[in-house]
Amino acid sequence: MAQGPLEGLRVVDFSRVLAGPHCSKTLHDLGADIIKIEPPRPDISRAAYPQTEGMSHYYIQQNSGKRNLSLDLNFPEAREIVLALCKTADVIVENFRAGTLAFFGLDYESIRKINPAVVYASISGYGHNGPLSHRAAYAPTVQAECGFTDTAIRHLGSDLATARHDAYSHADIYTGLEAVVGILAALHKKQQTGLGQHVDVAMAATILSINERVHADLSGVDMGDEPLALGAAMSPFFRVASGELITIATSITSTLSFPLYTAAMRRADLALNAHFLTPELRLKHVSELHAIIQAWILTFDSLETLEAQLEEAKLAFGVVRSIEEFAASEWVNWWGAIDTVDDRVGGTVRIPGKPWRFSSDTLAHPGRPAYRGEHNREVLKELGLSDDTVAHYQEAGILTTGIPAMQASK
Repeated sequence: MAQGPLEGLRVVDFSRVLAGPHCSKTLHDLGADIIKIEPPRPDISRAAYPQTEGMSHYYIQQNSGKRNLSLDLNFPEAREIVLALCKTADVIVENFRAGTLAFFGLDYESIRKINPAVVYASISGYGHNGPLSHRAAYAPTVQAECGFTDTAIRHLGSDLATARHDAYSHADIYTGLEAVVGILAALHKKQQTGLGQHVDVAMAATILSINERVHADLSGVDMGDEPLALGAAMSPFFRVASGELITIATSITSTLSFPLYTAAMRRADLALNAHFLTPELRLKHVSELHAIIQAWILTFDSLETLEAQLEEAKLAFGVVRSIEEFAASEWVNWWGAIDTVDDRVGGTVRIPGKPWRFSSDTLAHPGRPAYRGEHNREVLKELGLSDDTVAHYQEAGILTTGIPAMQASK
């Protein structure tokens, strides 16, 4: 029977869109029971594209397997239900702007009074206190504020009409994962003290923490345009004889790695070339050096023979593949790196699998995505509410659902 290492952990999840849902998704994948609280105005990611009969594939990827309780917090009865649920929670996750849940009496200070052992994780742009805590934050804006976007803009030049953000929401995904780290650390401390705590996680701080070159930008040394030029040399791209594009993970200009290339090529003479005597000269003549390596790579008839010679010189390479190509690979099938989940209308959606394997735990299938309010009766029954009370709350609009008529009739 599948049971992850977090089996038995109950998480009440107030989050929506991406950063918070990815945090709770990770906890779910590790075995926790996630109860997602969704208002009558649903998580906007349900409206993302593509969709199958109103079920967004974006939503499916981040929320499959979570139970769903939908209610209107403007009703006192709804707040009482959620407080009762929070009293049973080991972990609470939310990613609203600072102060939003305090309006409903569901902030950490309110919850700790009824559940001092709870670990309460708040994900926001700039933290729950301080000079920027009031600001709305989304991945593109935080990445722009924190230096992440600056290099890309400089690469693209000054034409703002054609400038584009990175296609991926790094600030959301990484902050969700950092929240998981904070939650697990707080749960460990709770084992010693019996008390929970508030874990405040800021997207801005996360974007700085994942940038391994902050030290260089803050060194006070004027690097000019060198970092931009160096980017082309650090992990260069080459075309192989069969047409594929590959990248080699090591710089062709640095003192440490340039000799690896000359060794792989059996070209000790390149170290004596006047254009390639120093890193600065190699960077100045990087196009010439790249062309020499490219010509050598084209002499190999297959990737296998090229890989053997690169590996001999301790040079790692990868083929540039699409997601579809990688998902069809032998390795993905062996690892189980893609899961297939129910789209609720007779089809399936493929989503990422789990990045871990445990020697003593077998992780469960992610499960299927829930309609809004699908588990109202189930969750409230666990809290001790009668069927009549649940029916009354449903009629009064305290509980809400977004279950399609065809599903509700089954």
